[in-house]
Amino acid sequence: MLLLAVILLTSQLLIAQETKKLYDPSLDGMKQIKDAVAAVSGTGKHVLIQYGGNWCSWCIKFDAFCKADTAISRIISQNYLPVKLNYDPVNKNDAANAYLGNPTRFGFPVFIILDNKGKVIHIQDSGLLEDGKGYSQTKVAGFFRNWTAASLIPAKKK
Repeated sequence: MLLLAVILLTSQLLIAQETKKLYDPSLDGMKQIKDAVAAVSGTGKHVLIQYGGNWCSWCIKFDAFCKADTAISRIISQNYLPVKLNYDPVNKNDAANAYLGNPTRFGFPVFIILDNKGKVIHIQDSGLLEDGKGYSQTKVAGFFRNWTAASLIPAKKK
């Protein structure tokens, strides 16, 4: 009986994982970008685009990694408006890819930072943030810290 309960619970967890989708293939990427840029206007935040898909294990890992690390979650919530931009065979968001400077050339996930005017200020190859079979806390936190709006303002000399 216990074995049956474990099997049922495990199968329910697997089904729940499969139904949880980070990316919505039905969304228009250009509309997502325009809406996000409008939302950050006047907030002192940048737009953080995670371009990938529900098929991408590294995309899922990155999302879980950021949510599990309170320091990284804090940096993101205080400095960025996150957007999950879908890429899959049905919806590659070609117009958004062209607008963003073809970030898909780096593979997936790829991260794009936009300022509050919608200008691409950085494209980050996620492979450079990896550490073994996961992500490096130091590298990811450093990446996010280096591209905040405040970090781009030169320090005044006294």
